[in-house]
Amino acid sequence: MTTAVVVAVDVGGTKIRAGCVIDGTVGHLREVPTPAAEGREAILDSIAEVVRRVMRETEAESSGADLRWRLGVGSAGVIDPETGTVVSATDSLAGWTGTRLTGELSDRLGIETRAVNDVHAHALGESLAGAASGTRSSLLVAAGTGIGGGLITAGRLLTGRRFAAGHIGHIPVEAARGLPCPCGGVGHVEAIASGPAVLSAHRRASGATVSSTRELAKVAAAGEAIAQQAFERAGRALGEALGGLANVLSPEVIVIGGGLAGAGEHWWHPLREVFEAELIPAVRGLELRAAELGSDAPLIGAASLWSTDTGEAGTREETV
Repeated sequence: MTTAVVVAVDVGGTKIRAGCVIDGTVGHLREVPTPAAEGREAILDSIAEVVRRVMRETEAESSGADLRWRLGVGSAGVIDPETGTVVSATDSLAGWTGTRLTGELSDRLGIETRAVNDVHAHALGESLAGAASGTRSSLLVAAGTGIGGGLITAGRLLTGRRFAAGHIGHIPVEAARGLPCPCGGVGHVEAIASGPAVLSAHRRASGATVSSTRELAKVAAAGEAIAQQAFERAGRALGEALGGLANVLSPEVIVIGGGLAGAGEHWWHPLREVFEAELIPAVRGLELRAAELGSDAPLIGAASLWSTDTGEAGTREETV
């Protein structure tokens, strides 16, 4: 008897993480640095190699069982899940725009492949097995280097026109007025509420350089007022943006993950306070939850591409 097995991959700007996903459990995890500056061929080769490692280890444990392999990929960039193509991407992955992601990996590995944006994969994972499990609609917010999102509605991932749904970081907020955003715009919430924005605000006010929001959270917890203020400012701005989104979308729950979710109450308290103040009466009581699955969420979500409708476009072909 043939057993279907899914290998899932999370492709980010700094690392590629892969594992075998069976019944929602991730095993045989492997991680390698992303050769981001070396271009698409090097990135694709690294993905293929880490997938082969996971496959070999899974086969060694299977006692000779006949395995049918499939691959699910969550990748940085705007991904067309129907064609598996990278529609657009930032310079953090050199030459990534235009990559035939599923086709190239299928050619290298000889297995069927599906792909989606990495934050969309995160949203699917938390919806299926994490903080939003049991709901029919949820909004996943990934607050870290950038601020991205994924909306699940009626149990399906909303990818939107040109597959770009979820760019929460580019909602205008009053506190960011005049601040340049990494997208080239001005006044977007990412310009004040992303991890780099928090670190930059602290550096300007204190003159000190802290390497990560995790380290800055320790500084804030130790009582430094400047660090606390940087987190408060970011939390309030994001709360404003999410309150507006909640009024428009009215999901059952909003799940927050990413590096800033671990910043502590100096970030969470102002976030919740402003969020709740923004809500119209019809959606009051909407809960903000911390994500539960951590770095396994995108893998679980990517694996679910073989059992979950990825968007509003309807059916998809079984092969790529």
